[in-house]
Amino acid sequence: MSTLSAGHEDHHEHGPAKGLLRWVTTTNHKDIGTLYLLFALVMFFIGGAMAMVIRAELFQPGLQLVDPNFFNTMTTVHALVMIFGAVMPAFTGLANWLIPMMIGAPDMALPRMNNFSFWILPFAFTLLLSTFFMEGGGPSAGWTIYPPLSLQMGEGFPFMIFALHLAGVSSILGSINIIVTILNMRAPGMLLMKMPMFVWTWFITAYLLIATMPVLAGGLTMLLTDKFAGTSFFDAAGGGDPVMYQHIFWFFGHPEVYILILPAFGIISAILPTFARKPLFGYSAMVYATASIAFLSFIVWAHHMFTVGMPVVGELFFMYATMMIAVPTGVKVFNWVSTMWRGAMTFEAPMLFAVGFVIMFTIGGFSGLMLAIAPADFQYHDTYFVVAHFHYVLVTGAVYSIMAAAYYWLPKWTGNMYDEKLAQIHFWISTVSVNVLFFPQHFLGLAGMPRRIPDYSVQFTDWNMISSLGGFVFGVSQLLFVYVVFKCIRGGEKATDRVWEGAHGLEWTLSSPPPYHSFTTAPEVR
Repeated sequence: MSTLSAGHEDHHEHGPAKGLLRWVTTTNHKDIGTLYLLFALVMFFIGGAMAMVIRAELFQPGLQLVDPNFFNTMTTVHALVMIFGAVMPAFTGLANWLIPMMIGAPDMALPRMNNFSFWILPFAFTLLLSTFFMEGGGPSAGWTIYPPLSLQMGEGFPFMIFALHLAGVSSILGSINIIVTILNMRAPGMLLMKMPMFVWTWFITAYLLIATMPVLAGGLTMLLTDKFAGTSFFDAAGGGDPVMYQHIFWFFGHPEVYILILPAFGIISAILPTFARKPLFGYSAMVYATASIAFLSFIVWAHHMFTVGMPVVGELFFMYATMMIAVPTGVKVFNWVSTMWRGAMTFEAPMLFAVGFVIMFTIGGFSGLMLAIAPADFQYHDTYFVVAHFHYVLVTGAVYSIMAAAYYWLPKWTGNMYDEKLAQIHFWISTVSVNVLFFPQHFLGLAGMPRRIPDYSVQFTDWNMISSLGGFVFGVSQLLFVYVVFKCIRGGEKATDRVWEGAHGLEWTLSSPPPYHSFTTAPEVR
């Protein structure tokens, strides 16, 4: 560790006078990882506050707190902030911290670009949030920004587009950096099939980002020219087609969903073996399953569009292609369960979040299979069933994995142990409340309650009240997470080099490679 942290310590010699400047100009992968994680935490609470407004308005039928346009703005910006401002930067922060250490590199391959790709983000989200103060209010067309609705937005429209372009540039630069680092900076003897699973999942995710972000940029630019330059890409009156926008958007949007979950798979594949005290089951199968999911994610985009009037052959293709994704995903879940099977398991906070992930992500997977059935999707489409589905994947999936990672690696990052009792309380309050929040939304959706609507029929009142109460408890309980993290950063019981008392010493950070991999002696280079 001393050699890895040498560069980190050099910066401290400048003293407090250069304290702030150090964080602005740093090229150290640990500093930049920390900046990403702190930025993601701030955006998580901003996005969470918007979710609280949504749930408060829906606590009972009728319009009580906000006007409908502001409600639509909340649903739109909540999604944009959570996806592009919270989950993606958090995973990028974890990548910055962990990938160089996991592959034995001194830093990321392109340190100055690393700094640049982070500092784009605060400007991007300042732009996005500034739209609230412009005439016409913030973005209110849903996070998918469908025309013609999005073209009716107020003065904030071009600012939102520019903010998303900047976030996309940040993602592309970060992805290039990750790919170059992994391909060029692995320690001698670390073959690709000996890399930890977290490195593999990010490697594949980075390719997804580079392939899809320009597609989103193209669609957004066409929207921009439709509004300001007289083009009619999506205007039927000028020979365009609004459904074409949906194809462009979802060709980005569906791989994006996997961008938000693949790094989570890597985190869970690192944590479960540690607390089961045995190697990851089926390492090679996990690598190939991850690659299969990434490939299939490009050929299922129109399952978001079953109701637009596609030919039946198109619906059948996208239905079966979507169901195929369940196969490699099922392989992953099987391997995680097999890793735990007959292991000497203990249930510290990272393991609790990891097991919670496996169970609740699987619930999200099953509801996704239901949505994949084209004739059934005609009934589920644009109802709260869809909201329940993707929040089980992204909250109890992506967000839980980030929390698991934070608790798992905090001792390594800070040298201190976090408060285990408070962390476990955080897990249990979060898990009970998140299910009270999202599970009733399945019932609301099946009963026909539409999403993105600020008012609803009186028969939906009871489940909405229960859902909102769960939401408020879940939101407040995340303050406990912040308290545990900052308490750990400031001090506490010192962590040992074998923090989780695993059988493989340092392998508590690097538990994904097959057991024959040794970090004490470099294998022969082949």
